[in-house]
Amino acid sequence: MELTLFQATLFFGLALLLMGGALLFKYGPVSAVARTFPRSSQAGVVLMIVAMTWTAWKVLHLGAADYGNFKQYILIGFGLLGLATFKYAPDFLSVRAASILYLFLANSLLDSAWMQYDKPMRLLLVAPTYLGIVFALYLAYAPFRLRDFLAWLFNRESRAKKLATALAIYGALLSGVAFAL
Repeated sequence: MELTLFQATLFFGLALLLMGGALLFKYGPVSAVARTFPRSSQAGVVLMIVAMTWTAWKVLHLGAADYGNFKQYILIGFGLLGLATFKYAPDFLSVRAASILYLFLANSLLDSAWMQYDKPMRLLLVAPTYLGIVFALYLAYAPFRLRDFLAWLFNRESRAKKLATALAIYGALLSGVAFAL
């Protein structure tokens, strides 16, 4: 299912608003979950299974121009690679899996804005999406950095509240802009 620019902008805006609002209004529980997320084996397993499923779905829908003639080999290769991560890279698996999922999500968000040059407000969606891609690639390479960032962020409640406020404001802005597209 392809997202329209309206749907993608509204979805991303509401997601940011929800994340920022949850951290602002339920600071204690949300910060506790966030601190344990990078090393959570349960989250790692669940997110990695979702990432492997999404990868399989993408591979099964490859066209001939995208090596679709070899999809069974690609599917087997990615399946083996995904299964190997459970054994050989279990530490910070949740961060790696979340990075994979964000990259898939970013692909959907950017596809919705593709060739929409007549709508300059799309840049409010596209710019933070590309920034998120940079962070996702970095965290897939060095997932322990998320643990370090979260330790720094939650060391002072004011830091987390400022980030939460910025996320909530930008999410509200994106949600509003979605209706102007």
